[in-house]
Amino acid sequence: MNQQQRQNAIVDLVRHQGYASIEQLTEHFVVTPQTIRRDLNALAGEGMIRRVHGGAGLESSTVNTAYSTRKTLNLEAKQHIAELLAQHVPDHASLFINIGTSNEVIAEALLGHQGLEVITNNLKVAAILQPKEDFNVIIAGGQVRSRDGGIIGEATIDFINQFKVDFGIIGISGIDEDGSLLEFDYQEVRVAQAIIQNSRQVYLAADHSKFHRNPVVRQGNIAQLDALFTDRQPPDAVLRLLEIHDVALHIA
Repeated sequence: MNQQQRQNAIVDLVRHQGYASIEQLTEHFVVTPQTIRRDLNALAGEGMIRRVHGGAGLESSTVNTAYSTRKTLNLEAKQHIAELLAQHVPDHASLFINIGTSNEVIAEALLGHQGLEVITNNLKVAAILQPKEDFNVIIAGGQVRSRDGGIIGEATIDFINQFKVDFGIIGISGIDEDGSLLEFDYQEVRVAQAIIQNSRQVYLAADHSKFHRNPVVRQGNIAQLDALFTDRQPPDAVLRLLEIHDVALHIA
């Protein structure tokens, strides 16, 4: 069994049991504790398990990873995805960009464009785009979340509903094998749903770790997307749904 096979088997075991200790994994795979610790750290870094004292457990379905951690998690993959997605946004387009660390990287990738009009409920995205004199950046009103600069609430939804744009660029916390797009915050989801409804094309940016997370709130479904931008081939079940609903797949 090579490293990738062992790590896949560790994820399967943790999902089945809900928790696995380093001692159990060491005996099960006949490797050293140091090897298991490296595996667990790597898997936790990809968001596939949650590292706990003495072993590993499942990622929480109700509490998202801290913003400071998500900011650096899979950063290189997010940068490649952002560069690819930016190539599919023409100059002088109008777009929504919602909350999420991937979308902040996408905002940076769009700085080479000209004449964009961007409506966002993400203060960090607005700050990234603000220096571009030929961009028109519009910030949604509403309640500002201190942890990540996201803007949410009824006022935000009302504001978003005033627009109809060329592209809605959204992020997500998890993608279920039945095609559900999943998030942690109900208020954030309602704003994202308004963005989807008011976009002529919807682009989802999601690195590979999102295929292994199961947040509790349903944001929407893969069928509502026009394109998925990711860094690895999705699971077979998701691939089938992309084909059924004619959603373009772009792998960075």
